[in-house]
Amino acid sequence: MQLIRLRVAGLRCLGEVDLTLAPGLNVIVGGNGAGKSSLIEAVHLMAYGRSFRGRVRDGLVRTGQTHLEIYTEWKEGPAVHRAGMRHSGQDWQARLDGEPTQRLTDLCAQVAVVTFEPGSHALLGGSGEQRRRYLDWGLFHVEPDFLMGWRRYTRALKQRNALLKARPTERALDPWDHEMAAAGEILTRQRQTYVTALEPGLERAAQAFLPELGRPQLDFQPGWKQAELGLADALLLSRDRDLAMGYSTTGPHRADWRLGFATLPGREALSRGQEKLAALACLMTQAEQHALRRGGWPVICLDDLASELDRNHQRQVLEWIRACGAQVLLTGTEVPESVQSLGFPYRLFHVEQGLVRNGETGEDHAHAV
Repeated sequence: MQLIRLRVAGLRCLGEVDLTLAPGLNVIVGGNGAGKSSLIEAVHLMAYGRSFRGRVRDGLVRTGQTHLEIYTEWKEGPAVHRAGMRHSGQDWQARLDGEPTQRLTDLCAQVAVVTFEPGSHALLGGSGEQRRRYLDWGLFHVEPDFLMGWRRYTRALKQRNALLKARPTERALDPWDHEMAAAGEILTRQRQTYVTALEPGLERAAQAFLPELGRPQLDFQPGWKQAELGLADALLLSRDRDLAMGYSTTGPHRADWRLGFATLPGREALSRGQEKLAALACLMTQAEQHALRRGGWPVICLDDLASELDRNHQRQVLEWIRACGAQVLLTGTEVPESVQSLGFPYRLFHVEQGLVRNGETGEDHAHAV
């Protein structure tokens, strides 16, 4: 997909801004706190229904405003689509191609964005929930029946947990164990297949960004001892523990994955810099997999890349992106030197005190304005 227009009002420090975006690289520059990351946050919010900097109700709406508004136009092949969202921090309304939508997932299914931001290293070092979200986002966009199956499993899990808290008879758990097992086995197969599909692309990305670490390997952990027994048996064996704990301790909601490298024996940890690059490799691999399955790249957002990576790695990332042809939104306090040295055509935007102005005429150019 290619974003054509982004209009934002009332998001954090942003007033009313309206950007006409280039199909390639868009560079957004400004001082600290000027609102650069808030523009990336707006795009992310349309694609995920949530911010990468916390809950929507926690300070996302500009002080003194009752709500924020985001409007986007984008091309998907020859077709042009439009979507808008209004969010008060508690309630939201959205429209997609002129029609109201009742579910954020309907909007998120249309807007595909991969975001690398200062907190992205937690994809590897953070909780398993973030890694499950990574897998499920990819499947959400490439597997038509994924969302229905995920909802089926989640509904059964909630019902089983509610029963466990009520201290039921064991027989009362039988139908929900059956439903969790049926939906969970399908969900797990989809996740396993997706992880396997990621591995060739991840090897290429790791070779570009982290060649010194050797071949990467993804280790998928389904959430129970799948090699020994099916999910139905695992749920039955965990009943006593689950009744004691008051929640389900086994199943795909406990799934996870780990990234290892040939030159790091055992569980030797990555350095913080390596962790960032490895997380970036995972995100770029996911973007590539989306392009292979859907026929078009997601928008790639790189927030404050210069503060996260050294110049050499910035250059490697930009060369990789230039080769793939994806649309990119890149923020920083200034135009990265690597952009200029590569002769990478870009459109420049300046953010100052919550307002945005285009660099000169707003035309694409290959050198600093």
